[in-house]
Amino acid sequence: MDVASVRGLYTGLSDGWTYLNAHDQPQIAERVSAGVARAFRMSPAVAAVETSGGSHSAPVAAGRLERADFIATARMAIADLTGAHRNSVVLGPSLPVLYSRLASKLGPLLRRNSAVVLQRLDSASLGDIAANIRWAQPDLGTGELPGYQFNELIDGTTRFVSFTAAHATLGAVAEVSEITDIIRRQSRAWSLVDVSALATYRAIDIGELGADILGIDLAQIGGPEVAALVFRDATMFKRLNITRDDLESRVSAGLAGGVGPLADHFARLGDPDDQLRGSRRTRLRNSMLKVSEHMSHLSDELYALMGSLPAVHILGVTGEAASGARTDNRIPRLSFAVKNVPADTVHQRLLGNGLVTTLTPRSELLSEMGVDDIGGAVTVSLSPFNTHQDIEHLVRVVASLA
Repeated sequence: MDVASVRGLYTGLSDGWTYLNAHDQPQIAERVSAGVARAFRMSPAVAAVETSGGSHSAPVAAGRLERADFIATARMAIADLTGAHRNSVVLGPSLPVLYSRLASKLGPLLRRNSAVVLQRLDSASLGDIAANIRWAQPDLGTGELPGYQFNELIDGTTRFVSFTAAHATLGAVAEVSEITDIIRRQSRAWSLVDVSALATYRAIDIGELGADILGIDLAQIGGPEVAALVFRDATMFKRLNITRDDLESRVSAGLAGGVGPLADHFARLGDPDDQLRGSRRTRLRNSMLKVSEHMSHLSDELYALMGSLPAVHILGVTGEAASGARTDNRIPRLSFAVKNVPADTVHQRLLGNGLVTTLTPRSELLSEMGVDDIGGAVTVSLSPFNTHQDIEHLVRVVASLA
């Protein structure tokens, strides 16, 4: 992948900082920011009425505002990003809002004694659900979500299952296809998979993942503050006795105007010279295959070099409790601590050397894994514009603290 050309797509990278904080504040591509600016400017305007004498031309209502087009193109872009149909895309301002609305509509899916499986310590907030809740447990040594446990959790009474495809700060990736296969084999349950942390690094296809619903927060992948639920099939709305509009929550047309450019940006990441051909969905898949290969190499180097420092403890990877951890199926994100050095000191040293990371945000899972006992941690996460030199710079600064 031509990383130098990719870096040119982000005007914010010219300020001298090395950004290693994709989990917290991903950089915004110039194409996305320009799309949002244009949409805010144009959304209140009346759309032009095109005159056409063709027999197949669709009539355009006079007086229609441009905002309707931005909402429609946002749905199409998310469909391209996830391999779904635009009619199956439900928009909202954030995933918590959409999850809450979905939970309130699950009644027709649930029956007396129905069971729901959620992910303990790191799960979507679905609000109150009138069902028997069972909990999938992450491994407290590695942070991974073992797939085998779903064989015991899923049975004929299970109607809904929710889990995340990848942990945002530990980098652990769930075996999504394995889990959804168990769900389909042992029940009639619907599965909801949050792919927000995964979508920056890998091509997303709802069919290949085997999920019934995907949750995606575009702000987490460098887009505007717009989120979506993506259904496998638009006929699923009828099963809930609702329409798509019953689930959808109003989003800003100005922000929605940045979603199409975001999809175009990802379609170009693996091909900055615009050599790829085909539909945007085809170009997205081909582009993300190149991105995935690049990020996999960076991830291997990040874990290998940081793990080689004797004083560094990588949460979920190093230490006796994490002896079974996998590093071959992780996204390039990790949280680490340096022995006898407070996390705030590590964070400030990195900033002083031009490296932008974050103090690891507190969560119930990380507390259970002992992050509070070691005085906190620092999280590093890479983006497609990062280079091997960025990782070497990080390792040299961390090594100077040990």
